[in-house]
Amino acid sequence: MTGTATVVGAGIGGLATAIGLRRAGWAVTVLERRTELERYGAAFGIHPTAQSALDRLGVGDALRDHAVPYRDAHIRTPAGRPLARLPLERIESKAGRPELLISRPYLLDALLAGLDAFGGVPLQLGERVTDVDALAAGQDLVIGADGIRSAVRTARFGDRSGPRRVGTVAWIGIADFESPVHGETWGSGRFFGLTPVEPGRTNWYATVPEATTAEELRASFTGWHDPIPRILDATDPATWIRYEMRHLHPALPSFVSADARPASRVPTGARPAPVALVGDAAHAMTPNLGQGACTAILDADALTRALAAAPPGPAGIAGALRAYDAERRRSAQRTAFGSRTLHRFMSTERTRLRDAAVRLLPG
Repeated sequence: MTGTATVVGAGIGGLATAIGLRRAGWAVTVLERRTELERYGAAFGIHPTAQSALDRLGVGDALRDHAVPYRDAHIRTPAGRPLARLPLERIESKAGRPELLISRPYLLDALLAGLDAFGGVPLQLGERVTDVDALAAGQDLVIGADGIRSAVRTARFGDRSGPRRVGTVAWIGIADFESPVHGETWGSGRFFGLTPVEPGRTNWYATVPEATTAEELRASFTGWHDPIPRILDATDPATWIRYEMRHLHPALPSFVSADARPASRVPTGARPAPVALVGDAAHAMTPNLGQGACTAILDADALTRALAAAPPGPAGIAGALRAYDAERRRSAQRTAFGSRTLHRFMSTERTRLRDAAVRLLPG
């Protein structure tokens, strides 16, 4: 079926959803509260399942043009002793393709090019949504892709579910040299990650207690194995990004809010357009499993496939939203729970027990 939709949020999930809807023949408008798209240079890990979803959306080749494979990464102690190998080889063997890493600007460019392939989509920057019902007037569907503090989610589901702190912050940056090692180093109450992002550069992230300042960050990793101190010395603190670790809690009972009543039973002008949530608006998670971008892409793919296959009319949209919720909610919420659990495990101060458990992981 086809229709008219407004997507609130121009991040990864919102742009991917807009592409899927346009491919299905929908008229789409994208609203973004920021005055420019976020183009900071953090790297996203794209699992093979999300790569397949991007292929279905027509942007897989553009992704691969700028992505690098992620292989041969370990979990290490601060002294540099390997504890376990990350399961990247098993992922590649099972899927027939490797995990890929791509910087946010390149992924955004790939998605924007995907929209341009359909003649472009109205992208309105600096548009802060405050009245979702007014926004929904005259629309067949509203997509909430507006992040962990989603105005669309609050309007339809209330404020019971919202951002919850986990007591740590992440500092993120990119160094202009290639690290000889990749993976994560787990210490007491803190950890450090190193991944490739493009030739000649290394993506890094440091997770520390919430009160740690930028001035204290280097001291937090003094004495850790090479190249961690060199990575921090090689990047200008003015370019570091501070990310407060949060997740959405409690989990939502549904990712959709659909009104399938016959129009004859709804007062004139009162019928609200149904709403679907994607990405962080639906299931914001800590980044420990590296699945935030992937889950948003999978949401967009599942939602737009369901809508493309639905019969015309409000009942068709309602059925498609139920199908989307059935496909994605439990899976995404399991991923979010797993990521939050891993965060607790990684950031514990009981390192001897944790490290002993990690050594038991298959190689």
